[in-house]
Amino acid sequence: MAIVNATDQTFTAETENGVVLVDFWAPWCGPCKMIAPVLEELAAEMGEKVKIVKVDVDENQETAGKFEVMSIPSLFVMKDGKVVDKTLGFKPKEALVELVSKHL
Repeated sequence: MAIVNATDQTFTAETENGVVLVDFWAPWCGPCKMIAPVLEELAAEMGEKVKIVKVDVDENQETAGKFEVMSIPSLFVMKDGKVVDKTLGFKPKEALVELVSKHL
């Protein structure tokens, strides 16, 4: 499954079913740029089990505000529309696999 870019309008539909890793990010954020290829690898390896959704906080402030995102990258694990875990900042792929796998 490819990485999906969600907006304020599409966020609920993109995250309401199954396990979803949500990446709150911005184009000017250095650590966000560093984690992007890690998320691509994760999607390639775990795409059948987990959906990855990216939310640009500059363009989707309503959703970022709803989840009280204060620093980026903020990564939320959602299961059937509910937040079940989260982490802040750059993480290596192994840490993200571990974070997501707990909820599969």
